[in-house]
Amino acid sequence: MAPSIMVSSKDAAPSTDDVEGLTKQIYTSKTSQESLDASYALTDALLNSVGFRGLAGYGILAEILKAASDKKNPARREGAMFALGAIFERFPPKQKLSEVVFLMQEQGVVPCALDALADKQSAVREGAKYALDTLFTHLTSEAKVLGLLPLLMQYLGKKTGKWQGTVGAFELIGRMADKAKIGMESQQAEKDKDVLREAMGKRLDRLIPIVEAGMHDLKSEVSKQSIKSMNSLTTLLQNDDVAPRIPLLVKSMEDPSTEAQRKAIHALSQTTFVTVVTSPVLALLTPLLERALNTPTTTQEVLRQTSVVVENLTKLVHDPIEARTFLPKLTPGIQRVRDGASLPEVREIGKRAYDVMVKAMGEENGHDKSIEPIERTMPDAVLAMLEKEVKKNGGLLDYPGDTEVWTHAKSYISEMVAEVANQRAVERIVPDIEPYLQPLMDSGKANMVAEALHKFYVEEDNRKFGVPVKEDDGETEIVNANFSLGYGGMLLLSHTNLRLLKGHRYGLCGRNGAGKSTLMRSIATGKLDGFPPQDEVKTCFVEHNQGEDADLTILEYCLKDPELQNEGQERISAVLEEVGFAGGPEGRQHQGVGSLSGGWKMKLALARAMLMRADVFLLDEPTNHLDVANVKWLQDYLHSHTEITSLIVSHDSGFLDEVCTDIYNYETKKLIHYRGNLSEFVKQKPEAKAYYTLSSAQMQFKFPPPGILTGVKSITRSILRMTDCTFTYPGAAKPNLHNVSASLSLCSRVAIIGPNGAGKSTLIKVLTGE
Repeated sequence: MAPSIMVSSKDAAPSTDDVEGLTKQIYTSKTSQESLDASYALTDALLNSVGFRGLAGYGILAEILKAASDKKNPARREGAMFALGAIFERFPPKQKLSEVVFLMQEQGVVPCALDALADKQSAVREGAKYALDTLFTHLTSEAKVLGLLPLLMQYLGKKTGKWQGTVGAFELIGRMADKAKIGMESQQAEKDKDVLREAMGKRLDRLIPIVEAGMHDLKSEVSKQSIKSMNSLTTLLQNDDVAPRIPLLVKSMEDPSTEAQRKAIHALSQTTFVTVVTSPVLALLTPLLERALNTPTTTQEVLRQTSVVVENLTKLVHDPIEARTFLPKLTPGIQRVRDGASLPEVREIGKRAYDVMVKAMGEENGHDKSIEPIERTMPDAVLAMLEKEVKKNGGLLDYPGDTEVWTHAKSYISEMVAEVANQRAVERIVPDIEPYLQPLMDSGKANMVAEALHKFYVEEDNRKFGVPVKEDDGETEIVNANFSLGYGGMLLLSHTNLRLLKGHRYGLCGRNGAGKSTLMRSIATGKLDGFPPQDEVKTCFVEHNQGEDADLTILEYCLKDPELQNEGQERISAVLEEVGFAGGPEGRQHQGVGSLSGGWKMKLALARAMLMRADVFLLDEPTNHLDVANVKWLQDYLHSHTEITSLIVSHDSGFLDEVCTDIYNYETKKLIHYRGNLSEFVKQKPEAKAYYTLSSAQMQFKFPPPGILTGVKSITRSILRMTDCTFTYPGAAKPNLHNVSASLSLCSRVAIIGPNGAGKSTLIKVLTGE
């Protein structure tokens, strides 16, 4: 007789005798392959009939747990692992609700497999590894974080598991973090990684203490795997400021000595923080900072540095909810520094840090109203709506055991929906609901519930963040490329989009080293996958690289260019004249390329781009070497030529403000589009101002103190002199320098100023004998 769990399906439910027969084969087969085949046969029989209900209805999971603990029979233990592996492999892809049964309802299943990693029989250990690997492979990103991860953390928190199981749990956590690394896989795979990375990042505050404790385990295998897993977890931090310090931070966890702590704090105090600080960064840094603040023997210098780090970090915490999660752990220590540090300077820094922390947590009326926290979607709210929609659409099918499964499933689904809604991945809501409800409801009803929640949270997303900007009407699109970009083994952009409209001027913004120039060079050389070829969209990289043709005149240089072979001399001469190179025997067109200053070389590169009839100008620091007059000329030129699209990299914020119509900003390996010039962009993303305002603060000139020269006893005595010098470049019609006199001593600090082409570089080269 079949049990009362039978449901409508293409096959009748297997009888109890059939299930017992397959189960017996699993546990008594003479070979591992026969046992595995019987496991597959059992899972297929269930999937083709009663589905997930058979796991509990036939007592299959209970029997697996019993067999796995049979210390006298290794064949039964091995069979239990094969049965688990077959269930983990075949159930989730076809019936996602099964995850609820073996992750939520029967929580002993995964710990059972972890414990089996310590079995004395290698076949059992291999079976356990197969089961865990298969489970990991077939869970979605949401299920990994919300189903598997809590079980792993619970297992590690018990401290009673065998060390091999502990290593296995830490390894799975590390694999989960590694799985979230940004790469160059398919767009869908990268979206899955985005969800996994952000969801794990939010849980680092609980994960890091568990993994850090493992780093100090007396069993070397456990400590080694914990260190490896910690390094994997740190890849979840998408923060370029902290990234260079991560090895030192991990080292300070591994070696919690005062000296290691001092080095880590010192390195952080030397860091210029410009990127928004989020919960993953706070989760990594808070324990170190808290330890430094609360250790009685911490020196005044380390307290000063710690307070500086806390202040700088806190200024970039834009979400009061995240601030209230982490900063209260640091508040008592900062208060002690403020009130009790022995040095007045340290107390002052402590007071400053404390005031910034209070402001960040929104605990005073004067906190920054310009950065309000976005209202989060809570699982309880999703749960209430889910239950309402299920009831509205006819409720659940009344099969034995479904009520208990639904009790776990509705919480599981609600957490998944809340997670993806908060990540603004609302397109994942339907696949996070419908497959789990399908076995529990009449045909088509699960989709209706899922679509209702999807519609609601799309509207909620629009309410919180605004309706997405519509495509530009009536404008000509010349580029719409999806691509990834890497350089030297480093991923710069992952599955991002670049869309260019005719006549628009795009500023390309991002931190130094983000890959702005690399992107433009890849476009110019045709090596960017997805970007239109040169015969469709003509691009020109505007740079002054004419050094190898220094002996040619400017006109000869252009005539020799293979890209300009179809342009006549008359047009080339006219365009050169348009950018300032006068024609005629005495004009600049007949001067040597080698005689040009940096500013004039940039103008020559621009003339070449015009002659190529380029659709897109790729301008990399175009105002470098240009004087004020020529910068104004370039601005006017770009404004007047509305048929030309420009992609511009520049640290000249005034220039970007003047010419840009749009901004593309590097954010978490993506290009994010903002309308308007640099000022409008900074209004929307205030932290981006640091890209430009900090560049001058970071740049320092350090002149070495005057050394001793043989025979020179006075630092004011002339050591380098030129008198009435005249210099003319070969082929030039007139001198570049005429009757120039100069005198330098050891203490000279001389600035040479003048317009482009005045001879500044020439003067230095003559003076130094070059």
